[in-house]
Amino acid sequence: MFKKNSDEIPTTHSDVQSTSHPDSNDEAQMLKKNLSRIKNKIVVLSGKGGVGKSTVAVNLASAFASRGLKTGLLDIDIHGPSVPKLLGLEGSKIATSVSGMLLPVETADGIRVMSIGFLLENSDSAVIWRGPLKYGVIKQFLKDVTWGELDVLIFDSPPGTGDEPLSVCQLIEKPTGAIIVTTPQDVAIADVRKSINFCHQLNMPVLGVVENMSGFICPHCGKETPIFKTGGGEAMAHEMGVPFLGKVPLDPTLVQNGDDGKPFAISNSETSASYQAFLKILDKISKEIKL
Repeated sequence: MFKKNSDEIPTTHSDVQSTSHPDSNDEAQMLKKNLSRIKNKIVVLSGKGGVGKSTVAVNLASAFASRGLKTGLLDIDIHGPSVPKLLGLEGSKIATSVSGMLLPVETADGIRVMSIGFLLENSDSAVIWRGPLKYGVIKQFLKDVTWGELDVLIFDSPPGTGDEPLSVCQLIEKPTGAIIVTTPQDVAIADVRKSINFCHQLNMPVLGVVENMSGFICPHCGKETPIFKTGGGEAMAHEMGVPFLGKVPLDPTLVQNGDDGKPFAISNSETSASYQAFLKILDKISKEIKL
């Protein structure tokens, strides 16, 4: 639990200590019990930073919640947590229950959210940790947070195939699958291929690839301009034999909603091309995992 002792989550460099130790049987049982109440666990991955992975994770969580599904969102990007900003939850703090369990922050549309961002002194605080500490906090977020009964828990991972996504896959044992986010250009796709191979090596199903920032649709004339090209993610998905979920175009409304902390499902942006793209992607995911 998050207490003022050697087990507390450190938030500055001077607080960092090694926490590498094997899980006890009691901890393993607590983790298993907590996770057993979550029907689907979806990990959002990307081998490349800056492709809009957190935006995809947040908007999919909001879309799930808008359909009446009990939804959770766990931000495991320890060094660059974006979820609090994207959901308008900056400044929120974590509370504890009578039993000492952590209570997730809940959005207006009912998404249960946990992020290291809620535990930092301020949004500019740097988290300077190595692998064992990151594993430890992710384990605590899974074991010690009162997630309750959920239809789906979405994990927003940092870019790459390092400690955070590996820790999640080891701790939850049988994830429902991964959603891979890329942009269309070759420099992004080259790294995103690694994320797909990461899933294959860990026997984690790939639910599909999302091609984000795929063309820009002019709000004035409706003409599409392929600023970052288009179709690269779709071609890569077909080549690697994994499902393609859809394309999300560049959209100024999507950018503004992110800065305002208002995901599409609660922002009255139904006419936006990006909004419609997310709904189609959600339909494919829901069909795949039978939600």
